[in-house]
Amino acid sequence: MKTAGSFKSRILNTESDSKIIFIRLIVGLIFISEGIQKYLIVTVYGPALFKVIGFADPIFWFYLTGAFEIFCGGLILFGLFTRPASIPLLIIMIVAFTTTKLPVLSTRGFWVFSHEYSTEFSLTLLLILLLICGGGKWSVDLHILRSKESLIINPLVKVNTK
Repeated sequence: MKTAGSFKSRILNTESDSKIIFIRLIVGLIFISEGIQKYLIVTVYGPALFKVIGFADPIFWFYLTGAFEIFCGGLILFGLFTRPASIPLLIIMIVAFTTTKLPVLSTRGFWVFSHEYSTEFSLTLLLILLLICGGGKWSVDLHILRSKESLIINPLVKVNTK
């Protein structure tokens, strides 16, 4: 029978690859930057853009998207709940692809589309990698998981709290 502990372990479990920190830095900083820009450059990235794309309540979706980009980007940057934080960002990337990039493909052709979608395509693949591998060796996820495992393996060891 599966327990809540095994569910947490599956979420926090990560590869112990030290190179994943570079992927987390790229993804986290880009999403934090994009989220902040939504609030700073409202005339370009604000509710009007969401209205043009076709969202029914553009103000709501503008604030929600910006908040998720900043919050989940920060989680990924620190490697805290890396897998769950990747999911909303993947959804944002899929929606952005279908609403802004697919029309470019159908109206302006493949080469313009491939040029305009290159950054988003790279971020999408990096998010999928983080979803598969987790936060890596230098992540809060791994630190939490190892501290839980050490308590489970030897619960009789006294922890020095000084």
